[in-house]
Amino acid sequence: MTVKAVVIKVYATPEEKARIATNAGICSRSVSAYVRTLATGHEPKPRVELSGMAEAFKLHADLGRLGGLMKMLLTNDERLNDMGRDMGMATIDGVLMDIRATMATLKAMVADRVGVGGRAKGSREGDS
Repeated sequence: MTVKAVVIKVYATPEEKARIATNAGICSRSVSAYVRTLATGHEPKPRVELSGMAEAFKLHADLGRLGGLMKMLLTNDERLNDMGRDMGMATIDGVLMDIRATMATLKAMVADRVGVGGRAKGSREGDS
């Protein structure tokens, strides 16, 4: 037995329609399936893109290693003196700049895949 689908009309502003379409895409659903899920009392779960998260974890580990190396360098006055204070400080400044750049890359990557505050992109506003 085949169940015939019926059409339900819903009026929305162009902005609302665009937002619904965007949120449906984030949840990897058609607009119809997305609205039907919402209308039946369920909350569609956004499907966070995980393909780049392994790279984010690698960057995080790299930052940890860089931090450890910086600590070793800063606590080893003999090594710093061997490098020459000016060269050592220039090296430290360079490494700190690299760490900051890597942190910015990591932050941008995560922000692109997950919304602010840990909420996945497309989460509905006003949910509490």
